[in-house]
Amino acid sequence: MKYMKLGSKPDTFYTEEATRSVLSEVPTDIIIQINNTKYHLHKFPLLLKCGLLQQLCSTPSSPTDERALPFCLSLHDIPGGHQAFELCAKFCYCISINVSAHNFVPAILAARYLKMTELVSRGNLVNKLESFFDSCILQGWRDSIVALQSAWQFSGWAENRIVQPCMDSIVEKILVHPSQVTWSYTYTRPDYAKKQHQSVPKDWWTEDISDLDLDLFRSVIYTVRSTKALPPALIGEALHVYTCKHLPDPLYTEGSQPEPEPEEMLVKQRRILESIVTMLPPEPGSVTCKFLLRLLRIANYIGASSSTKAELIKQSGRQLHEASAKDLLIPSQSDPTTYDLGATEAVLEGFLAQFRRRPSDPAEARQMGSAMERVATVFDSFLEMVARRNLDLPVSRFIDMAEALPDVARKQHDGLYRAIDTYLKEHAEVSKAERKRLCRMIDCRKLLPDTRAEAICNDRMPLRTIVQLLFVEQERSSTGNALNVSTVIHEEPRRSEQALREQGPQEKGVSIDVPAMSRSLSVSKAVKKKQ
Repeated sequence: MKYMKLGSKPDTFYTEEATRSVLSEVPTDIIIQINNTKYHLHKFPLLLKCGLLQQLCSTPSSPTDERALPFCLSLHDIPGGHQAFELCAKFCYCISINVSAHNFVPAILAARYLKMTELVSRGNLVNKLESFFDSCILQGWRDSIVALQSAWQFSGWAENRIVQPCMDSIVEKILVHPSQVTWSYTYTRPDYAKKQHQSVPKDWWTEDISDLDLDLFRSVIYTVRSTKALPPALIGEALHVYTCKHLPDPLYTEGSQPEPEPEEMLVKQRRILESIVTMLPPEPGSVTCKFLLRLLRIANYIGASSSTKAELIKQSGRQLHEASAKDLLIPSQSDPTTYDLGATEAVLEGFLAQFRRRPSDPAEARQMGSAMERVATVFDSFLEMVARRNLDLPVSRFIDMAEALPDVARKQHDGLYRAIDTYLKEHAEVSKAERKRLCRMIDCRKLLPDTRAEAICNDRMPLRTIVQLLFVEQERSSTGNALNVSTVIHEEPRRSEQALREQGPQEKGVSIDVPAMSRSLSVSKAVKKKQ
C-alpha cells in the first residue's frame, strides 16, 4: 500500500494535563477546543496555511480583548475529529507526517474544512492530498477499497469527490482480464496454493471487496453485473465469500452450541442476508446448492422474513441434486441442537415439483431420472443422520419424512434400510408395532445382496421382515447369486451356541439367550410353512 511523506521536522507534539501542545520557546497564542481535546498552539504557522483560522482570528470575540491573552475558538464540527486536525496542524509546523489510504479521507476532509487551499498558500495540503489521491490511491487496488470504506463513514462530506472515483476504480480493475492483473490481492482459499498456480484466479477480487460495507458492496456488485462482462458464477462466488465473512454458519460443531446473538446483531445479519438473496443472479448454476442451503440455515437461525425463506427454499429445491446429506441439516431457530425437518421437507417438495411436468425429450428424461436417484440417495443418508442426532424424534415423524420421497424415486432401499436400522438402534424404546410400521417401508426386493444378508441377521428387524427377506433369497436362488436359505435359517442358533461357548460359565450357572433361540425357531417354522 502506497503512502506519501510530508514535512521533515521531528514530531514535537506532547500531552500535558489533557492538553496537546508543541515544544517551542515561543509561547502559545491560540487555544483550539475540539470536543474533549484542547490544543495550545501558535497562530503564525496555522494562519499561514489555514484560511478558516484566518477568518476566525480576524474577528475578535470582544472589543476589550487583551492581545496578550491566547485567542480561543472551538472546532467541534471538523470532520475526522482531533486526530485529523492534528495531522493538518503538524503539516503547518512542517512536522513529518505519513498519509496513506487509511488516513487520507479524514485528512483531506479536515484540510478542506480548514480551507488549506492554494488560494491561501502555495503548495498547500489540499492540493498535495488530491494529487496523492489521483496518482496513488486510485491506481491501487487495496488503496481504493480502503479509501472507499473510510469515505463511506463521512458520506455527508465525501460522497461526490471520493466515493464515486474509488467505486469507478474498483469496478474497472474487477473487469480487467486476470492475465493483466499486476497488483497484489488477497486470496486465502484453503485448497489454493499460489506456488502451484502461475495464473491469477478468475475470482481474485472477491475477498478484498468483502471488506466493504453492505451498501458499498451492493453498489459494486450491481455495477459489475450491469456491464455483463463477467459470468454469473463469478458474481455468485463474490456473494458466497461476502456471506462467509459476515454471516456465520449456524451448523456448529457437534457437542458445542452457539451463543445467542443480541437483537442488534440479529437485525444487522437479517439486513445482510436479505440483501444477499436479492443480489443472487437468476441464471441457473450461478450459485451452488450448498451455498443456497447455507443461506437457508442462516435465515432460519436469525429469523429472516418468510419471503426470504421462501425464495431460498425455491432456489435450493431446483438444485437439490447437488447437495450432500449434511447440507440438508437445518438447525431449528428455537433450539439449535435440533433440526427443522419442515424446512428440509419444503426443499424436497420444491425439488419434486419439477417432476410434475413431462420431460421435453429423452435426454431431459434421463437427466431428471439421474437427479431423482441422486436426491433419493442423499435424502436417505440425511434420514440416517437425523435418526442418530434427533433422539426425541417420534416414529410417526420419521415415517412422514421417509414417505415424503415417492416410491419411484428409490431404485434401491439400502439407504432407507440403514436409516431405519439407525433409528431402531438409537431409539430402543420403540414398541413392536412401531418396529413393524417402520420396516414395512422397506421393499426387500430393492436391497442389494450384501444388505439383505446383513438384514437377515439383524436382531432389530421384525420377524415378518426377516421372512420376507428369506423368500426374496429363495426367489432369486435360480440366478446363483442368492444366499443359502437353509444356512441362514440355522445361522442364528449356531451364533447363539458360539456366543455361549465364548461367554463360558458365570459365577452361578450358564446364561442362555432364549429370545434369540426362540426367534430363530420362529423363522424356521415360518419358512417351512410357506414352503
